[in-house]
Amino acid sequence: QVHLVESGGDSVQAGGSLRLSCEASGLMINGYCMTWNRQPPGKEREGVAGIDRDGRIKYAESVKGRFTISKDNTDNTLYLQMNSLKPEDTAKYYCVAAGRYADFVVATWTRPDLYPYWGQGTQVTVSS
Repeated sequence: QVHLVESGGDSVQAGGSLRLSCEASGLMINGYCMTWNRQPPGKEREGVAGIDRDGRIKYAESVKGRFTISKDNTDNTLYLQMNSLKPEDTAKYYCVAAGRYADFVVATWTRPDLYPYWGQGTQVTVSS
């Protein structure tokens, strides 16, 4: 059974930094496309950053240059380093693993049929 457990969310002021972690069990992250998605209050879920099996990385335009996704295959852990945080980054952040037939396309990262494995999420709140 797949378990994805996020941690590292907190309340910070604009301009601050946070590092999110996702500990995976039931799958080896080096064999999956892994993403960080988020859901801002009152809005739909959106893809933020992803890394595929070959190490290719993609980001949503809104976080390029500020967020960095990485993984530690030895520890089976996914990370998201978030710098220069803005109030609009306030959201619940989810660690997500792709299913077998997923494409590595940002617009598809929130589709549960393609990306079925989700953690419980960790809250990030950025105040101005």
